[in-house]
Amino acid sequence: MKKDEVPQDESFLKEEHGKELCYAVDEEGNYTTALSSGWDVKTIALDNALKVIEERVADAKQRVLSGHTSPIEYYMEVCKMELPILASYVGMWQWRVKRHFKPSVFKRLSQRTLQKYAAVFDITVAQLQHIEH
Repeated sequence: MKKDEVPQDESFLKEEHGKELCYAVDEEGNYTTALSSGWDVKTIALDNALKVIEERVADAKQRVLSGHTSPIEYYMEVCKMELPILASYVGMWQWRVKRHFKPSVFKRLSQRTLQKYAAVFDITVAQLQHIEH
């Protein structure tokens, strides 16, 4: 898009982060940077993505409270992680982390293992062990 056509729609990004840097084409056909205060299409896409994330977090929390999964899965969702990322951060195989999603296995985890997860999620071990209703 041309530099003078860079969208300047109002969005929550402007409130949070100011203006966003974009690439555009100047009058001479060269790529340059331009600032955008937002773009309606992008705002809609981000809103939809955030709703999906909120639903996944709420679902994981409900599953923890009903005893179907461990808090590890809940905090993984809160931190917007996928299983491969979490496994790499805690230095374990994916199958092992997934096994820790089982409440019966989670209850038997060592303090050292719980501390690894807590550090990755930037919470305390106590917070990891007890999800608030």
